[in-house]
Amino acid sequence: MKNILLLALLLVFGVANSQEIKWMTMNEAIAAQKKEPKKIFMDVYTTWCGPCKMLDKNTFSDKNVAAYVNKHYYAVKFDAEGTEEIDYQDFVYTNPNYDPARKGRNSQHLFAHAMKVTAYPTVVFFKDNGDIIQAVPGYRTPPQLELFLKMIQSDDYLKVTTAEAWEEYQKNFKPTF
Repeated sequence: MKNILLLALLLVFGVANSQEIKWMTMNEAIAAQKKEPKKIFMDVYTTWCGPCKMLDKNTFSDKNVAAYVNKHYYAVKFDAEGTEEIDYQDFVYTNPNYDPARKGRNSQHLFAHAMKVTAYPTVVFFKDNGDIIQAVPGYRTPPQLELFLKMIQSDDYLKVTTAEAWEEYQKNFKPTF
């Protein structure tokens, strides 16, 4: 009986301490920015993309990544081939060529096209006023993503204006995740 109680307590404690990213839609993030300005971190993915699934499993599930994203950003999960309507900067973006009968790849959402996303996964950072800062394509491990999360959050990206400055920034960055 004591062992069952101990196991139950450990499970409850583990679930309570697990951290997940609090994902929202882009429209929800834009509305939240109007109440409390904060940068947006967007995961642009597709349902068929293997590296996108790895990013979810290996990086976004990391407790340090989740805690940092939740604290400093509005986190948006965006299907680049989905049907969500996005009202962004006085234009409503849709996916007019989406074919629900199609298996695998589908047409690209106009918002993904407007952000110049050409590879999946891509993470996109937005200023606290909603303007795009940068799209960063490709799979990243927690320490690799940490570099971008902290550089964007602290506005250090504004100081990195040359390839040499970028190399120096990367060399001096000490990951903690």
